[in-house]
Amino acid sequence: MGLGLHGGGVSVARFFARQGATVTVTDLRPQRILRPSLDKLKGLPIRYVLGRHRNEDFAQADLVIQNPGVPNNSSFLAVARKHGVPIENEAGLFFTQAAGRLVGITGTKGKSTVSTLVYEILRKREPGALLAGNIRTTAMLDIIWRLSQSTPVVLELSSWQLEGLAKHRISPPVSLITNIYPDHLNRYGSYRSYQEAKTIIFRYQKLKDLVVLNYDNPITRHFSRRAKGRVIWFSLQNQDKATWTGASVSAGTIWYHARKRKKPVMTTGEVQLPGRHNLENVVAAVALTSALGVPREIIRSVVRKFRGVSGRLEHVRTLHGVRYINDTTATSPIAAQTALTALTGRGPIILIAGGQDKNLPCRDFIRTVNKIVEAVVLLPGTASTKFLRHLQGTSVIRASSMSVAVRQAARLAKSGTQVLLSPGAASFNLFKNEFDRGEQFIKAVRKLS
Repeated sequence: MGLGLHGGGVSVARFFARQGATVTVTDLRPQRILRPSLDKLKGLPIRYVLGRHRNEDFAQADLVIQNPGVPNNSSFLAVARKHGVPIENEAGLFFTQAAGRLVGITGTKGKSTVSTLVYEILRKREPGALLAGNIRTTAMLDIIWRLSQSTPVVLELSSWQLEGLAKHRISPPVSLITNIYPDHLNRYGSYRSYQEAKTIIFRYQKLKDLVVLNYDNPITRHFSRRAKGRVIWFSLQNQDKATWTGASVSAGTIWYHARKRKKPVMTTGEVQLPGRHNLENVVAAVALTSALGVPREIIRSVVRKFRGVSGRLEHVRTLHGVRYINDTTATSPIAAQTALTALTGRGPIILIAGGQDKNLPCRDFIRTVNKIVEAVVLLPGTASTKFLRHLQGTSVIRASSMSVAVRQAARLAKSGTQVLLSPGAASFNLFKNEFDRGEQFIKAVRKLS
């Protein structure tokens, strides 16, 4: 249910078709929109119901696989439940079937960056390590055939994917939560419900298991009271308590504390990623990989070369002295605010923002925009309307599309200016997803002359 365009639906359909199951793929979107995913399934014996859902498909199935984008209160899922049909998602399937040494990483911000960096560090020590999950490049079921008991597997896990683990009472034996801030409140009934979904990543751990938590984030610090396994911390503050275990920052150095001793891992100046939030991401990865016994020489060598992941403060191009930066994965106001803070002091900022609202607070984000942004180009959407009510003293331009937004920003920009796409909102009104939004930004920037 929900083929989607991120690869997870394709992975699930392929997984079952290759095992001889009778597979029906159903999606509310039409064939023309789903073409990239459909092309990947050519030649497989799959029946498609596109542009609609049918009650009989849910009533007559032996198993329904729910795409993460499908809300739990869907009337079609209710039909499946009424007829006693079990409902799973990709993550639930993977965790009940997979071998390997599983490392799960979640959080509101930074989980892709931390997951990728942890993977790169582990791969340096063990070349067979794998990366999958909510990360865009690899779906979980695509790697399941390659796993042995000894394979290190780093999994980026969204709150929706974690919900699939709860019914099986499974958590990865090694887990990390980057931070918790309000997000996806259009999907969850409350901020507390969103937080509870995130706790699944450690809720069912055993005493010998390990969870890495952000000491500086009040929500994740509170989570430690519920942890059954060993707690390792990371912090950007100086931590001198003898009992403190984890990674911290002081005197321009990243330290790892264990057994009442602390050792330097590297200097903060060796971190190539911009912004305090990226330093936090690096310290999180240092904490986890150090706790797993990776030598600091390996950690340091990987971090020094790490340039981040696409769509997160990604430098696209410098043209006529203007830097164009793609931060399309900033789908919440707090994420966009973090990007602005990271770029403050590097030149004037023209911000391309807006899209669909997720019922998230935006006051702090708008306060930052009003304070430091030279001009805002707003894309269409309900979040844009919300932002516009609070923007004061900052030049605002409305744009009907990404290409128009980029051209308008380019006309305003002078040498030394930064043109930043950091929407602070969802993408689904104008784009296939946030990655399509970023790709359209990159395409428009490369067309400039």
